[in-house]
Amino acid sequence: MFELAEITINYKPIQKLSKQPAITSSTDAFKIFSDHWGDDLHYKEHCKMLLLSRANKVLGITTISAGGTSGTVVDPKNVFQTALMANASSIILAHNHPSGNLKPSTADLQLTKKMSEAGKFLDLNLLDHLILAEDCYYSFGDEGLM
Repeated sequence: MFELAEITINYKPIQKLSKQPAITSSTDAFKIFSDHWGDDLHYKEHCKMLLLSRANKVLGITTISAGGTSGTVVDPKNVFQTALMANASSIILAHNHPSGNLKPSTADLQLTKKMSEAGKFLDLNLLDHLILAEDCYYSFGDEGLM
């Protein structure tokens, strides 16, 4: 007989879901991301994710990746592993552009398409992908790119 690693799944809500905010627009998502981003919005590129219930109530927020001044690597396995562990029904991604330029890069467009397709397969929809700058944002959903 041999030993095996024990796999545990841990998600601890901090309050009742009914008291959590609901996302009804890209502006709602932007406000939550902005409130939880921290001081590094202008320093390094990060990708964060909101995890949502079926009623679009926020289950939580997590950092997916941290990079340098010009990019960060987003691994779809990490994104969907986290979402599945939290029993999320949908997700919203956001990353910042330290330069302040909101125009999506080719890599941003490709990532959004890849994540949207993977989410459909898992019945865990990517509702939006935001690019954040200081007091503004770009929404792939609002621009019809989802």
